[in-house]
Amino acid sequence: MSFLRASRSARAALARARRYSTAPSAGNGKSSNLPYYLLGAGVTGLATYIYIDRTAPAPAKPHISDKSALDPQNFLDFKLKKVEPYNHNTARFVFELPPDTASLLPVASCVVVKSAPDAATPLLDAKGKPVIRPYTPISPSDKAGELEFLVKRYDTGKMSKYFFDLQPGDKLSIKGPIPKFEFKVNQFEQVGMIAGGSGITPMYQILEHALQDPANKTRFTLIFANVAEKDILLKEHFDSLKTKYPQTFNVVYTLDQPSADWKGTVGYVNQELVTKHLPPPSLGEKAKIFVCGPPGQVAAVAGPKAGMKQGELSGILKQLGYTEEQVFKF
Repeated sequence: MSFLRASRSARAALARARRYSTAPSAGNGKSSNLPYYLLGAGVTGLATYIYIDRTAPAPAKPHISDKSALDPQNFLDFKLKKVEPYNHNTARFVFELPPDTASLLPVASCVVVKSAPDAATPLLDAKGKPVIRPYTPISPSDKAGELEFLVKRYDTGKMSKYFFDLQPGDKLSIKGPIPKFEFKVNQFEQVGMIAGGSGITPMYQILEHALQDPANKTRFTLIFANVAEKDILLKEHFDSLKTKYPQTFNVVYTLDQPSADWKGTVGYVNQELVTKHLPPPSLGEKAKIFVCGPPGQVAAVAGPKAGMKQGELSGILKQLGYTEEQVFKF
């Protein structure tokens, strides 16, 4: 029973008691204790009902195996369950996992994907080898039976276009988890995040993990750069997190091509924006800056990655005095 319903029942019982106690009594004119007996019984019954309702066990979560549905050493094929359009160039792709299993992906990690061996039109590079790309799922690690990706279609992205050619029932080969950064709650006093486009997914993974932990005291600030407002992925969710966790999370959106009524920040990520919103390099090991986005943006902000390796720190963050130990590029 909800608190509101309980309150209404209690008020109703009290009103009846008052009505009985103030009404003229028939018979010998002596007052009756019946209204108080009725009120006592009503309140006792109500309290018992509330107690039973509050102590009732919560619905049991589906049992899941303690072994991940994924394999970090081998590609496994998973069937596409459904595709849910998100905006003009992005969609949610949900893949089926075996019954009673989950991805159990640690934070922060990703998977790598390629076309299935039996695909009608396999995705190959110029040398005839499978195209393999990393993606960060957005479904909870313990989500039973499903693995979800938020994929943005890029004109020059071979794998992103391949995703959008898939139909429910088609398969995709997935391998993982691939550990990226072993994140621990309260590992840093402040965390700055710079993301662009679909590079938001590893940031989402970390924020979902940390902010809902009651023990978290780390202050997170996200700078999220996009072309236009319609391109901002998961904006409603980040706005909700900002409202729910005002002491530990803030988000700043910046657009290259804003509309006339846009009231937020305009332009590319620059030194001024970083200095204004992100933790300063003077915090040393107490601060961490995460960067993820299109290669051009990552290079301008923190220097290009060297394949799967971090590469030398350069760009805006280097100019502002951050060290390689303070910066991680997804």
